[in-house]
Amino acid sequence: MKIFVAGATGAIGRPLIAQLLAKGHDIVALTRSSERANALAEQGVELAIADVFDAEAVKAAVVRAQPKVVIEQLTALPKTYTGESMSAAAPLNKRLRKEGGANVLAAAQAAGVRRYLRQSIAFWAVPGTGLADEETPLSLDASPAVAADARTVNEIEHRLLETPNIEGIALRYGFFYGPGTWFAPDGDVAQQVRQQQFPIVGNGEGVWSWLHIEDAAIATVAAAERGNPGVYLITNDQPLEVRVWLSAFAQWLNALPPPQISVEDALRIGGADAVYYGTQMRGASNAKAKRELNFQPRPLEWMVDTAVARAS
Repeated sequence: MKIFVAGATGAIGRPLIAQLLAKGHDIVALTRSSERANALAEQGVELAIADVFDAEAVKAAVVRAQPKVVIEQLTALPKTYTGESMSAAAPLNKRLRKEGGANVLAAAQAAGVRRYLRQSIAFWAVPGTGLADEETPLSLDASPAVAADARTVNEIEHRLLETPNIEGIALRYGFFYGPGTWFAPDGDVAQQVRQQQFPIVGNGEGVWSWLHIEDAAIATVAAAERGNPGVYLITNDQPLEVRVWLSAFAQWLNALPPPQISVEDALRIGGADAVYYGTQMRGASNAKAKRELNFQPRPLEWMVDTAVARAS
């Protein structure tokens, strides 16, 4: 099957391309310049050279490719995971998702594409008890940055799912870990944990849902091949409170236990968003993905390794 990928050189793009090629699909990857995608060309991926903000160029690229499926993975996230770096990256990231994504979706319509998948986010559900599912509303009135991002995600999901003549699929991924992510041993969060700069806020009851970057790619391929239109939560089986995963993460890194700060100090230092992530985040259920996509995520590696270490 011919598949057009927008965002093929990002953290998820690389393992996604590998999985698609392994399953025998023909890939056309959108990139602004061939220099950025030499590795893809060496793998046998066809390159479509266009600026995602140039609607006509994107349309020409997709129409020329005539894919059956488009997978949109457009993001512009920084290498560092701090309030300052995320705020600085936010305008371009939002523009990529809204304007760039709109251009790719319009191009897919013009080309008669049957199925369209796009990246979304699993961890902005309305706070509450139990795990969120695909019907749980997004937290549109949360802390400032979370609410702004949730509104953007809500808008682009509705735009896709309400597009006529296209089978739209929104993949709400959990927090990525694994190679090339903030939570890899050489990633930015790992460095912050080693330097005692990533604290537990309050009682650390915020629940995070995780996803290995390669499992994200596997689930995306399954959705491209046999998913049903609509939303899928793509996470692993271990939604964990911050106090649990962060303590185990520090142990896995051979770092000191993370410091603990009050909600009041977190508000003063990191603002309301830091409190949301630390104390209000709601975990997500992957039951639908497991049922419909036969999704079988791996366990969170630092929880497995630290459990083994404690047992021995």
